[in-house]
Amino acid sequence: MESVIGNINQSGRLDNIDQYIIDAMRKDGREAFAQIAEQLNVSPGMIRQRYNRLVELGYLKVVAVTNPLMMGIRTMALIGIHTDGGKMLQVAEKIAKLDEVVYMVVVSGRYDIMCEVFCRDHEDLLKFLTEKLAKVDGIRETESFIHLKIMKEIYF
Repeated sequence: MESVIGNINQSGRLDNIDQYIIDAMRKDGREAFAQIAEQLNVSPGMIRQRYNRLVELGYLKVVAVTNPLMMGIRTMALIGIHTDGGKMLQVAEKIAKLDEVVYMVVVSGRYDIMCEVFCRDHEDLLKFLTEKLAKVDGIRETESFIHLKIMKEIYF
């Protein structure tokens, strides 16, 4: 028999109410608990309790998402990075600390690390590549791909 933590069991399965809350918050992170409760025909207190549990257990995090273009960011790039084999994780830790890096993963395949950077303009990207990234010990080679147009962007 599976034990239940609140409404989420140990196998990590969410029930329909949990999933509805998550879906509603993905569409609009400011949606009122009362509106969600009304749609589900339950009390707002139940939704608040479920929401708090989802946040506490790490299933849900509600944050503000900015529009980079409105924030003065004109150049976004994806960078593939080859590292010296034994230094891959140390390199990743150093790169993760750079302010321009907004997303980074250690990957299998052609590159060891892929990161996404946001810069004010091309000059700022050049400065990042030559004055910051190039100085990280353990990087053998990089390849940059400048974003031309964002065709799809979703948040899980």
